[in-house]
Amino acid sequence: MALALPAASVPELPKQLDIGASVLCEYKTDSKVEWHRSEILDIRLNTAGQAEYYIHYVDFNRRLDHWVTADKFELSSLEPPGQHKHKDKKSHDKLHEDQENRKITRNLKRKIDEVSHFQKGAEPVEDSKQAALEKEHEEITKVKNINVIELGRFEIDTWYFSPYPEEFAKCDKLYICEFCLKYMKKKKTLNRHKLKCELRHPPGNEIYRHGTVSVFEVDGKKNKIYCQNLCLLAKLFLDHKTLYYDVEPFLFYIMTECDNRGCHMVGYFSKEKASQEDYNLACILTLPPYQRKGYGTLLISFAYELSKKELKVGTPEKPLSDLGLLSFRSYWTQVLLEILRKHRGNLSIKEIADMTAIKTEDIISTLQSLNLIKYWKGQHIISVTPKVIDEHLKNASKQATKIEPKNIHWCPPGNAKASKY
Repeated sequence: MALALPAASVPELPKQLDIGASVLCEYKTDSKVEWHRSEILDIRLNTAGQAEYYIHYVDFNRRLDHWVTADKFELSSLEPPGQHKHKDKKSHDKLHEDQENRKITRNLKRKIDEVSHFQKGAEPVEDSKQAALEKEHEEITKVKNINVIELGRFEIDTWYFSPYPEEFAKCDKLYICEFCLKYMKKKKTLNRHKLKCELRHPPGNEIYRHGTVSVFEVDGKKNKIYCQNLCLLAKLFLDHKTLYYDVEPFLFYIMTECDNRGCHMVGYFSKEKASQEDYNLACILTLPPYQRKGYGTLLISFAYELSKKELKVGTPEKPLSDLGLLSFRSYWTQVLLEILRKHRGNLSIKEIADMTAIKTEDIISTLQSLNLIKYWKGQHIISVTPKVIDEHLKNASKQATKIEPKNIHWCPPGNAKASKY
């Protein structure tokens, strides 16, 4: 007679392990595993019927949020919902600051319009409704919906929520055509699509080519579907991006690496066709496989070269993401130090702005961060020596490749049309 084996014992989890609870969770760095305070944002059952917890590491960027099982927790550190003392102060303060900044930009209005589907002539949104929509937006986007995308030869882990249509948003993995950016649920659908897709580069005009790098200008009005797909893709890697479908007022500049198979997108920036605030860049993204290779700085440099052709000074739309701020500060630092070395510091702020197309506020803040400017008798005075500039340049990150202005075939909108290769 066969004896029945005892069922494997399943450890009973504390009831306090619920949404809103705080607990120490494993956090893996390159060299070791550490414990870090986390907050549980959501709970689900996996295919094996095991509970999984979507956690946010306190004071860390949301791109690190992910699903874990209870064995990654130090349960003795558990603090029930509403009782944990370790508030995410940095994230809360940063979120509050970003929300305040967004209240004075076009972003909030556009987001409200998209969420609420307001028609022209509708009544203005009241403050209470605005606050409610802000809260609703944060709730909807706090849990990442798509974990992985396949784009060209890369499989990329995503960072944030993106509002893909519901039937696609429930997919753990999304397959995206690297040329037209159409998104699909299955690999075989992508393979069939590849046989029919005729694009081998972004639609629009190629306005720059140097070596293997090309830039294409794509009009949001003329190529609406492509630009909407681009924005949905970008939202997977940008936390505060709010533009998804209203793409017509924008131009998109797609940077690519070209080979015999086509032009492969490495990143892009968007720009309003008509900006009242001197914005020369609305949104910028370098795709993760191409990050730390200088493409972010190259995109920024290209935006300023366009500003020079427009005979304008420019500035990026605020607030910048943490990575965006680092990229811009790196670019401003390098450009300003090289200008000051060339002219031995004998320049005014306005002269520097005219030469670089960088707005005076950005010049002043960058020089202040380098301690190269003083405020004396109501004026900002640049205070540098060649030795100090050389020291800063040694520490500044050097840009391996640079934009060649002579290779830009482009005229400002309203002038002659851009030349094509």
